Amino acid sequence: MNNIVLCGFMGCGKTTVGRNLARKTGRKFVDMDAYIEHEAGMCVSEIFEEYGESGFRDREHEACLALAEMSNLVIASGGGALTFEQNVAAFRGKDNIVLLDVPLRDIKLRLKNDTKRPLLQRPDRDRAMEELYNRRLPLYRAAADITVRGESSPLKTAYAVIDALEKKKNKPV
Repeated sequence: MNNIVLCGFMGCGKTTVGRNLARKTGRKFVDMDAYIEHEAGMCVSEIFEEYGESGFRDREHEACLALAEMSNLVIASGGGALTFEQNVAAFRGKDNIVLLDVPLRDIKLRLKNDTKRPLLQRPDRDRAMEELYNRRLPLYRAAADITVRGESSPLKTAYAVIDALEKKKNKPV
């Protein structure tokens, strides 16, 4: 069975929606950042600190290749993972890539107290978040097979993903 790979900006709900989606579809849930942390034996912020963003991105690519070889998963990709074509290529054609599309204003509210994401730990946080969001959104859209609005509760969004996948499956070629 193909994997369902959730993509979207940090705070869009990939992990919480993904857990609900896995439960409702009988799949195993994998959070890509947690997978990378397990493989590296250190947390994402430590990887960034010790190896820089490029060192993290190398590990992220290895994770995409490994997870794409598995099946029956719901994968919550990292916020930047599917902004790189080599990572998209690992999943494309075999797995369903689903964009959880959430407006920036909602994401800012969801992340207002976040202290864990390395890319947000800066004094110009709002401006940096807006620039990153605007740069990444077109890349997410290009990567995605399906786009689902993610402003609802995680459970309702999971059901919307299931409905969208069912429509895609039943769509005439």
